[in-house]
Amino acid sequence: MEQQTVRKTFKYKLVPTPTQERGLGRVLGLCHHLYNAALEQRIIAYRRMGVSLSCYQQQAELKDIREAFPEYPAIHSHVLQDVLARLDKTYQAFFRRVRAGEKAGFPRYRARTRYHSFTYKVFGNGATLDNGFLVLSKIGRIAVRWSRPLEGAPKTVTLSREADGWYACFSRADVLMQRLPATGQETGIDLGIEAFVTLSDGTRIFSPGWYRKAEQALKTAQRRVSRRKKGSARRRKAVTLLAKAHQKVRRQRADFHHKTALQLVQQNDTTYHEDLQTPNMLKSHHLAKSIKDAGWSQFLSILAFKAADAGKRAVAMPPAYTSQTCSGCGVVVAKGLSVRWHACPDCGTSLHRDHNAARNIERLGQRLRGEVA
Repeated sequence: MEQQTVRKTFKYKLVPTPTQERGLGRVLGLCHHLYNAALEQRIIAYRRMGVSLSCYQQQAELKDIREAFPEYPAIHSHVLQDVLARLDKTYQAFFRRVRAGEKAGFPRYRARTRYHSFTYKVFGNGATLDNGFLVLSKIGRIAVRWSRPLEGAPKTVTLSREADGWYACFSRADVLMQRLPATGQETGIDLGIEAFVTLSDGTRIFSPGWYRKAEQALKTAQRRVSRRKKGSARRRKAVTLLAKAHQKVRRQRADFHHKTALQLVQQNDTTYHEDLQTPNMLKSHHLAKSIKDAGWSQFLSILAFKAADAGKRAVAMPPAYTSQTCSGCGVVVAKGLSVRWHACPDCGTSLHRDHNAARNIERLGQRLRGEVA
């Protein structure tokens, strides 16, 4: 039997010298300018001539740009091509949303603080590894903190700047799946705010509420930024401290998501969950902060990847009436969101509403697979 593979990204912290760090920042800045200039070119071409420029047309002009601007020959051609490919991807997503009748969201100019990475699209051409160092064309040999082994030869390398420094992301498309032994178990899960995850057997997993705990410290850091004079060194330091505080919250949340998803995948062959439409749920101003703090979308993405990597299944179920329907007899028992306990007047089933929803989700998944009537 041929072994199946998955796509994986391995992320490592870089330790550049001050000169190399300035070089990385210079490349990132020029990529940012190119992105905005290419977006402006597309907008003007459509407004004045009614034509839509393609990615290939813009990439064909890179040779002239490198000749006209002395800064750009110092950047590898693949990096510049990837910038234009990113812009084209945003345009394709825009047209897809228009065709689907969704809120379109036309591509916007990127602020300097919102452009964080650039990519060498072919590993070995502009970006290579040599004796544990990452060698980048026209930047140099950069030390890497190898926190875990890099499996095989990567396809692409993306350099990203975060609050605490630079990182390298090596992407591979042919990493062997790390299959886990079958357990013969299935479960349904209900994602909530009171308990992050409730399983169909009644087990509840609570989240620490990372943002809520750090909220006061974040407010203090934000006020410190607001008091500093724009353009000053003290303001830049305050901005860095604020970014690191937010980064810590994000990493705590991601760590919890990874551990919880791994636990579910190790214990179950199939995990059924609601197909949540988080953007719609965020319209509720009373719950938006708690929903964002929980990070349901990120968790479900991690769960889907870990299940695929382990040879298991994570299946999304329609969420309609999973909390209202009685898991004992199937009667719809209407109740508001503030009612946290399900009590069926017909069959007498009495349990927490999240537990009731998790049982319904598991039963619905089994019914769609034809395992139950």
